[in-house]
Amino acid sequence: MSGKLYLKNQVPAILVNLMGMLALALFLFANGNQFQTVLFIFTVWFIILTTCLSVVYYARKRYLNQLLDMAEQLEERYLIPEIMTIPRKADEQVFYQIMKMAEKSMLEKIGAIQNERKEYKEYIEQWIHEVKTPITAMKLLCENNRSSFAREMLAELENINQYTEQALYYARSEHTEKDYSVRETDLCDVVHSAIADNKYLLRQSNMTITINVINNRVYTDDKWVRFILNQIIGNAIKYRAEKPALHFSAVKTNDGIVLSVSDNGIGIPQSDLPRIFEKGFTGRNGRIGKNSTGIGLYLCKRLCDKLGIGLAVHSENKGTAIMLSFQLNDFVTGVQG
Repeated sequence: MSGKLYLKNQVPAILVNLMGMLALALFLFANGNQFQTVLFIFTVWFIILTTCLSVVYYARKRYLNQLLDMAEQLEERYLIPEIMTIPRKADEQVFYQIMKMAEKSMLEKIGAIQNERKEYKEYIEQWIHEVKTPITAMKLLCENNRSSFAREMLAELENINQYTEQALYYARSEHTEKDYSVRETDLCDVVHSAIADNKYLLRQSNMTITINVINNRVYTDDKWVRFILNQIIGNAIKYRAEKPALHFSAVKTNDGIVLSVSDNGIGIPQSDLPRIFEKGFTGRNGRIGKNSTGIGLYLCKRLCDKLGIGLAVHSENKGTAIMLSFQLNDFVTGVQG
C-alpha cells in the first residue's frame, strides 16, 4: 500500500481535525488563554493525530501485504476468500461478501467448463475408436488386393491413421498419468514398431532407413514413445529431400540413454528452432504448402515432459536430428545390474 495514496485517502479526516483545531484555538483565545497554552494543545493534538494515522497505516499495510503474499502462493487465486479472516469493518465485510459471490460464480463456471471438456474428450475418444474400424477394414481390403492403386491407398490410410492417433493423444495428453504404464522397454522393438506403422508412407517416399545396433532397455511407456517416434517419422517424410534417408541410433551416457533420429531433409531454419514446440507453430517450412498443423512436435514435447524424457532438436538448415534422452536413476541402474 502506497503512503502517498493512504494520505490522499485520509485528506477528509485530516481536514476535519484541522477545522477542529482552528475552532478550539478561537475558543481558547476568546476565553483569554495565552498563545503558549494554545500552541501546547495544538502540538499534543498533532502528535496524537500523526501517531494514529501512522499506526493505522502500518497495521493496514501489514494486513494487505499478508493478503497479497497469500494470493501469490495460491494457484487458484479466486479462492483467496477461503483463507482470509473475516474483516471486522462494515465496509470491508461488504467487499468480502462480493469476493465470496465472485468465488462461487467462478467455481460454478469452472465446474461447467470441466464437465463440457470431459464430455467432449469422451466423445473424441469414442469417435476415434469408431473410425479406426473402417480404417482397419480398408487396410485389409487393400492388402488383399495388391495393385499400385492399393499401395497408394495404404499410404493415405497410414496418413489418416496418424491424424486420428494425433487427435486421440491430444485429447489424452492432459491426463497421461491415467493412461501410461511405465515398464522395461526394448528401444529396438519400439523403433521397429514405429517403422512398421509407417511402412507404406516410407516406401512411397523411397526413404532409406538405417538402424545402428540398438540393444538398450529403458523404463518408459512403449506406446507413448512409439507415438512420439511416429510423429518424428511423419515429419521426416513430410519435409524430405530428393533422396530421403532416415537414421536411428542410440548411445549410452553417464545418466541415461539417448535415442537419436536424424534425416537429410530440408531442415529447420535457425530462426524457427526456439519455437518449434509451441502449439500451432508451423514455421517457415509449414507455410510452403506442407499442410502442417503445428501440433505434432507440441504433443511430442508435452508427452516427453510427462514421461520425464528429454527432447532436443538440432538442425543447420539441412537435415534434422531429434534426440530423446531416457534417464536412468540409481534405482533403475540397480535393477538392471
